[in-house]
Amino acid sequence: MKTMKYLNLDTEKVKDTVNELNILLADYHMYYQKLRNFHWNVVGRNFFDLHEKFEEMYDDAKLKVDEIAERILTLRFRPLSNYTDYLEKSNLKEASGTKDDKEMVKALLEDHGSILGQMRKVVEVADGNGDEGTIDLIGAYIRELEKISWMLDAWYMEKSDNFPKA
Repeated sequence: MKTMKYLNLDTEKVKDTVNELNILLADYHMYYQKLRNFHWNVVGRNFFDLHEKFEEMYDDAKLKVDEIAERILTLRFRPLSNYTDYLEKSNLKEASGTKDDKEMVKALLEDHGSILGQMRKVVEVADGNGDEGTIDLIGAYIRELEKISWMLDAWYMEKSDNFPKA
């Protein structure tokens, strides 16, 4: 077992975590670009609210891109850094800028589902490798993305939509 002495982690096991982190990194690059696209191209009555919200969201995504890449480097691997790789590895697809505001929010909510699924894979693999640092980082991301998903979903809902009874 080869270990990283300063982290006390098995290098071979960490490879699996890094693979999942690189997929998440690709997802976040695609998500970031989609947010920029929607920020630039949103029109209509919801312009001011969504233009501002999309900017807030892409600023946050930009930070997460850097933090994910730095976690991969901390684990002593190199992060993906080419759009060709991102397009190949990502769970997300590009979007046109011709969507209306509701279609944009719906597309982002769908992406959130994919990103959350990838985050949970990262946590599962990291847990199997005893990598609490990655679990802690991604666990906080899950909580934050769930909250923004709830807010976008509330924006998307119609007044006639009902919450299920507990």
